[in-house]
Amino acid sequence: MPVILTSGLPEKKPLLEQGWLRVLLFGICFLILTVAIAIPAVLVFADMKMDEIAEDPLHLITNLLNGKYLWLIVSLEWIVSMLSVLLFRLFVDRRSVGSLGLRLPGYWRDAAAGFFTGTALLGLGALILFLSGHFHWTDIDFDGPLLLKSVCLLLVIAFSEELVFRGYVLNNLLQSFDKWTALIVSAILFAGFHITNPSITPLAFVNLALAGVLMGINYIYSGNLWYSILLHFSWNFFQGPLMGFRVSGLSMPAILQLETKGDLILTGGDFGLEGSVLITAITIIAILLLNIAFGKRYKGA
Repeated sequence: MPVILTSGLPEKKPLLEQGWLRVLLFGICFLILTVAIAIPAVLVFADMKMDEIAEDPLHLITNLLNGKYLWLIVSLEWIVSMLSVLLFRLFVDRRSVGSLGLRLPGYWRDAAAGFFTGTALLGLGALILFLSGHFHWTDIDFDGPLLLKSVCLLLVIAFSEELVFRGYVLNNLLQSFDKWTALIVSAILFAGFHITNPSITPLAFVNLALAGVLMGINYIYSGNLWYSILLHFSWNFFQGPLMGFRVSGLSMPAILQLETKGDLILTGGDFGLEGSVLITAITIIAILLLNIAFGKRYKGA
């Protein structure tokens, strides 16, 4: 018998009962759409030939990410993410896309918390490195149009990746596993999605997985995406366009120009702060504290 929602309309049962199976098929669909859409786009917009793409596709993605075609990769990610989520949420889960956690009224406080969490954590990491002499700013270069372009790109990245990894993947895994198993699996998949990013290291991969846990910690209690979307955006924005670090290995126009020095394990090297052991420690502490805070806030909700 169908469950009756508050709207009075029946909620359809998913086409496939197992949440983990829906995630697996979603991932396959995501890959197929990526190949089907990305290859023609790269051939047309990046002026490349098919044999160049076939020779080393992973290396090609890395080069495009760190070159003038970052906008193309971000656009493709947006298109594939939206199509994949729409297809599976509507026709496999048989639920609305909004039910993934896109409702903002009532969650303004969480959205603001996400924004300031990203700002505070990156700011703390940068402050410690600055005071310990591991980097210094050398110049200021403010370019309004370039800054606006970076903000738009980072907003698209934050929204599309959170819709996929916290909205669709974590949402469905929570229907098959306990909240911590679902959160950790979704975080590892999130880190794996960035495996082709330039200059990625094993430590950077671990930090990306920890960031996935951090961005999903609110979702396992609230089921709402705006905390993770705003955290994701502020984390990337303050790391790259504002402070001048690389963003997950990506070089972006920045207001503050910096030089790093000292141990790469502390500065993160060419991957940016996400390659730093300092961020590992800060993120783990933040996860523990936020789990306590959100657990108390949503207890019995």
